[in-house]
Amino acid sequence: MCLFRYEDDPEPEEPVPAGPLYVPVRPGNSVGSGTVIRLFRTPLGVRTAVGFTRVERLAATLGEGQEYIRLSETLLRELCETLGAELVTVDPTLSAPAATPTTHRPGRLPVGSA
Repeated sequence: MCLFRYEDDPEPEEPVPAGPLYVPVRPGNSVGSGTVIRLFRTPLGVRTAVGFTRVERLAATLGEGQEYIRLSETLLRELCETLGAELVTVDPTLSAPAATPTTHRPGRLPVGSA
């Protein structure tokens, strides 16, 4: 067992580094800022960068119109670390259901009633 961790070593769950990834981007907020990497949150609320190994997986998860750039996993980690996202999630399946408004509103109790 190696006691040292090297920059390009895979995560313990990954057998090999992911290699070039399709990384989702969005338009920048200011004029001339181009595009910026989209960051997401894990179910526990941790900020994470996301990359996909195939463009079909990106489209299936985020939609056909999602823009992307190609980055190596190492470069993606370096860029997002300064933004507070030290985690990189590869090929996630975002499965949260679409938000739907509820029509039923529970009635309010009058003040003083228990």
